[in-house]
Amino acid sequence: RIGLFSFGYDADVVSCRGRTPRPPCRSCAMSMTSFAVAATRCAPFRGCLAAASSAVSASSTSASCFVSRGMHVSILGAAPWARRRVASARSYARIPSTRRFTAVSAVPESGAGGSDTVPSSDRKQRVVFLGTPDVACTALDALLDAADDPNCAFEVHAVVSQPGRPRGRGRHKSGPPPPSPVAETALRRGVPADRVLCPTKANDPAFLDALRALQPDLAVTAAYGNWLPQKFLAIPRLGTLNIHPSLLPQFRGAAPVQRALEVGADVTGVTVAYTVLEMDAGPVVRRAERVLDGSEKHDVLLVELFHTGAAALLEVLPSVFSGEACFERATPQSEYGEPSHAAKVSPEEGNLRFKTENATTLRNKVRGFAGWPGTKGTFAVKKLGAGDDQWEEISLKIITARVLGDDAAVEKPGGDGETVALTKKNIIVPCSGGTYLEVLEVQPPGKKAMSAGDYANGLKGSVLKVVA
Repeated sequence: RIGLFSFGYDADVVSCRGRTPRPPCRSCAMSMTSFAVAATRCAPFRGCLAAASSAVSASSTSASCFVSRGMHVSILGAAPWARRRVASARSYARIPSTRRFTAVSAVPESGAGGSDTVPSSDRKQRVVFLGTPDVACTALDALLDAADDPNCAFEVHAVVSQPGRPRGRGRHKSGPPPPSPVAETALRRGVPADRVLCPTKANDPAFLDALRALQPDLAVTAAYGNWLPQKFLAIPRLGTLNIHPSLLPQFRGAAPVQRALEVGADVTGVTVAYTVLEMDAGPVVRRAERVLDGSEKHDVLLVELFHTGAAALLEVLPSVFSGEACFERATPQSEYGEPSHAAKVSPEEGNLRFKTENATTLRNKVRGFAGWPGTKGTFAVKKLGAGDDQWEEISLKIITARVLGDDAAVEKPGGDGETVALTKKNIIVPCSGGTYLEVLEVQPPGKKAMSAGDYANGLKGSVLKVVA
């Protein structure tokens, strides 16, 4: 009844073709299943499982089964006893995610009914998460925590991240790079290793095949860092949602929080929006505002916004799964105003120019570039007792600063526009336009961060001037 069955090691392919006028007998199906189990024990391939699936299928029509890389072996058409038999065989096929095999289950002839997949309404919704840096772990942890509830409507079916990169000093000598923070979190939280995918690019054909095999209902991205092609966006049944730390359409792009703080925005926030080919231009599902008081720093605010975004995502997921919220019903960004772009920050932007920029602009740079790339000022120092020609140039990292008000009861520098006032609590730096920047925390070269007062006390009567 089975017709032709072949198993090819060289081609990495298993094929099973034939006609079954009526459901195969139990003994025949068990024999085929036993063969699949035995073959899987000694072969590093999953393809033989497809033959067992076809053998135990209850279909009364002709069947054609073809096995290739990257997809899931389906045995949903099999009788329960056969499913258990075939499922037990899977434990013998331990292969890397790059060698995963899948099968396209038996396809009925024209006019025949049936499906090889469980309807999405009869199972938990499959969510695929995409992210890379530490801040994205916030969203992943929130999804995994929610999915731990037995009554949760979804599961984190897979995690996608960029490949790991070397970290720390001497990173080129440290051997294979560790996984990205998101991949590391996924493995630590129990996501199966073959469900943690790290393609170099999201348009890699093998990766797209593997993603199709997972049959995701929804994809969620948070600081993934790779461009998503249309071939990817077409795979999740319900589309792809992105957590973006700005009030879209404001600050689309790679550095929304940094640019918002740099320009001194009074309010920012986070947006959950659908992903389209144009960067951060998809319709909005949810927005949450965050009023700024002028003291926030980029590295702290970014984490906070992803916490808020993860909570907003969890609030809208039930509506997305039910169909109440969808791409067509989401709010176009044009209803929120004109878009603005948040270009990636370069290291050179962290250089502070005291003579050409006012204190407010410099304070906002210190806030916006906190963490990375950081901000630094160039000064000239003359030690106590040194001659007028004995000035030493130093680069000082500015960690915390604020604008010194006109009514501040603090000693201000002289009127030459270059001399810095050193006090027991802070450093007062003259800036463009007659303004002053009060520096509260610094990091000297080769040392740890310290209060500006401690650094000033260490200069012991030296004179400090701005260079640029």
